[in-house]
Amino acid sequence: QVRLVETGGDLVQAGGSLRLSCAASGSILSIPTMGWYRQVLGKPREWVADMTSVGSAKYADSVKGRFAISRDLDKNTVYLQMNSLKPEDTSVYYCNAYVVPTPPAAPYEYEYWGQGTPVTVSP
Repeated sequence: QVRLVETGGDLVQAGGSLRLSCAASGSILSIPTMGWYRQVLGKPREWVADMTSVGSAKYADSVKGRFAISRDLDKNTVYLQMNSLKPEDTSVYYCNAYVVPTPPAAPYEYEYWGQGTPVTVSP
């Protein structure tokens, strides 16, 4: 089994910064992709950013230029540095990972989610 644990969510004023972390643990052979989504109650979950194991990053237009994703492959951890935060960034942020497990599990990518960490940006 694989577990994702997010930390770093907080209350911050508009214009401020936060850094989210997500650590994966368990029977992990590799993690081809790790990323972040966010969801406001009553709305669909929204993709924010992701990064492959070779360092290719993609961002949603709404966060491009303000957020930066990074990974520590040795620690199976993904980070989201959020700068110039806006009230509309207020959401619960979820870590997402596609994980290839160690044998004897089948060598496919399985999708996992964290439990979410809340970010609130006050005006």
